[in-house]
Amino acid sequence: MLNHFNKALLLTMLSSASVAYAQRVTEDFNKDWKFFQPRNETFNFNFDNGQDFKPSNIDLWESVTLPHTFNKDDMQRDNNFYTGNVLYQKKFTVSDAQKSKRTFLKFEGVGSVAKLYINNKFIGEHKGGYSQFAYEITNSVNYGKENVLTVIANNQARKDVIPVNQFLFPIYGGIYRPVSMITTNKTNFVVTDYAAPGIFVSQKNVSSKSADIEIKAKLETTEKTIQNAVLESSVINKEGKTVAVVKSPVNISPQGTTYVTQDINLKNPHLWDGVRDPYLYTVSSKIIVNGTDTDVLKQNLGVRTVEVIPGKGFFLNGKHYPMHGVSRHQDEWGYGSALSYEQHKRDMDLMKEMGVTTIRLAHYQQAPQMYELADQYGFLVWAEIPFVNAVSYQENDNAKQQMTELVKQNYNHPSIYIWGVHNEVYSKTKDEQVPVLSRQLSDIAKTIDPYRMTGAVNGYNQVDRPENLTTDIQGINHYFGWYGGKIGDLENWAQGLEKNFAQYKVILTEYGADGNMDIGAEEVKQPADVVSGKSFPENYQTETHIQQWAIIEKHPQIAASYVWNMFEFAVPMWNRGGINARNLKGLITFDRKRKKDSFYWYKANWNPEPMLYLANRRDNMRKNPVSKIQVFSNLKDVKIIVNGKEYQAKNGVNAKHWVIENAQLQKGTNTIKAIGKSGRKELTDEMTWTLE
Repeated sequence: MLNHFNKALLLTMLSSASVAYAQRVTEDFNKDWKFFQPRNETFNFNFDNGQDFKPSNIDLWESVTLPHTFNKDDMQRDNNFYTGNVLYQKKFTVSDAQKSKRTFLKFEGVGSVAKLYINNKFIGEHKGGYSQFAYEITNSVNYGKENVLTVIANNQARKDVIPVNQFLFPIYGGIYRPVSMITTNKTNFVVTDYAAPGIFVSQKNVSSKSADIEIKAKLETTEKTIQNAVLESSVINKEGKTVAVVKSPVNISPQGTTYVTQDINLKNPHLWDGVRDPYLYTVSSKIIVNGTDTDVLKQNLGVRTVEVIPGKGFFLNGKHYPMHGVSRHQDEWGYGSALSYEQHKRDMDLMKEMGVTTIRLAHYQQAPQMYELADQYGFLVWAEIPFVNAVSYQENDNAKQQMTELVKQNYNHPSIYIWGVHNEVYSKTKDEQVPVLSRQLSDIAKTIDPYRMTGAVNGYNQVDRPENLTTDIQGINHYFGWYGGKIGDLENWAQGLEKNFAQYKVILTEYGADGNMDIGAEEVKQPADVVSGKSFPENYQTETHIQQWAIIEKHPQIAASYVWNMFEFAVPMWNRGGINARNLKGLITFDRKRKKDSFYWYKANWNPEPMLYLANRRDNMRKNPVSKIQVFSNLKDVKIIVNGKEYQAKNGVNAKHWVIENAQLQKGTNTIKAIGKSGRKELTDEMTWTLE
């Protein structure tokens, strides 16, 4: 029996639910899917002819829950992987009560071309495996009856869809990100504007005393008459208090889209200050018709300014901001690209542990949750489209589409500071495909969003190559000591920047080396063949990062830098370094279970939390009785004890690098211990080496 309190609570919950349902409802649409993958290449789905598809053997269907990819195994092992058409189907019912509403389906990512059918009727096609897309199905469903949604997904590389090949990373297939059903009233914020949120929140004239917030809304109605409405937008602080409100009367026409711009002046704003203080407001906008809220949207607002000053570096809210950067691919061993929110968050937590302040989400638009988490963690983000690695001369339209999607869908994330237009695509003159298309892509981004910078990335170490300088910032990928030259050549390049490009904004967007944790070596030696070689010892990767970070931190002309990569990732076309189909440049293994020495090197340099770590612990089989021992630590004094004998460590390349050059080893097992103090607390680390 319900008591009075429980009855009141139930009535409140039911009332809240009815109010919420009267506005916008977003429902999980990820369960109870059926999946079919053909067993031969000649299988014909026949959907383009309007025919129903029914596999002759029902056992061919597999029950799946989204997100789902059919490449989680084959693409991670070798180049013998499946690409082509696969089929997803889901049966669902839309209640009669929704006849007076509007119904949409929103997909967060399908690899890489998707065709949608409702009850065998074609709804639309989306090209591009990394951006969101939405379609209205209001007029295609049978209300009160069972409906069938069919999605044909195809992940074959094709010349008119970027990326145009599978060489640098795999194009995983399937509905590998979540799907939702959105129900709105007939008068609503636009859902199908490249799957953008419906409002665009901009900020100008930002300081600690004041900020001008601009809200641009897109409204529409399918009612038969003009709707006399009020657009009310509020800024709500982290504590839930409304700090500013603006109301605008608006007549929403049943013809076309109605555009509204609102301005709010925010007094004494609490600034979003990156990892130092990622403070977020909420902008809540609602459409009110006859006193009733017909649609409500909520978006993050982080009030901040970002500036790059050549020769000085990055400035967030007028204060120098350390750009401790890594890049991230979205796949994981055993999962492919079909990751959960918890897996995305775990990746961000690992970055936070290492002391990351900025992320390059490469080489494509990543899951919406990643940008949301970046807002919350305070990571500045380089966001980009997959115009990468190769040029087909047929990708123009799709590249422009994906740039539009990237900017519109992620416009409101304060974490994003730059839109990336290309990575490692080349031309011989400034008149060819790459620079021309790059300028067009930059113009699209700047037209939609004039408040952020654009960037292009080159794989050579020349700032003024023909395909460069089409954007606000020039990114350079260069692996000194790996794909050419020596590790220390980065110093000469940095000095060249200061001499020849002192007024340019330049970022080192990729650097590093492969490292296989299961291959130990006593001698630090550059591999002779980094393209087809089968032995990439971890210690060379460690040495690369030790030396190159020490160079980077001394040269503010390198405005920011991004380690390639935070995590190992799949490359089906590769067989290098001792593990097939793997790029081993990650600081953490593909399964996220083991951290390499380089991870701890950056943690010592970037994370102020006291730490101490003995490096080269996997290089434990030794032949030389006199050895170098390295410790990564942000403590002010470190001792190293070898078999009971104490050595006073000295700084190496910088203050976080502690070294003894001539430690004496004994035959057999050697116990090595590092000791340092943080206040009254003693930190220790220990490892063993064996002298053969």
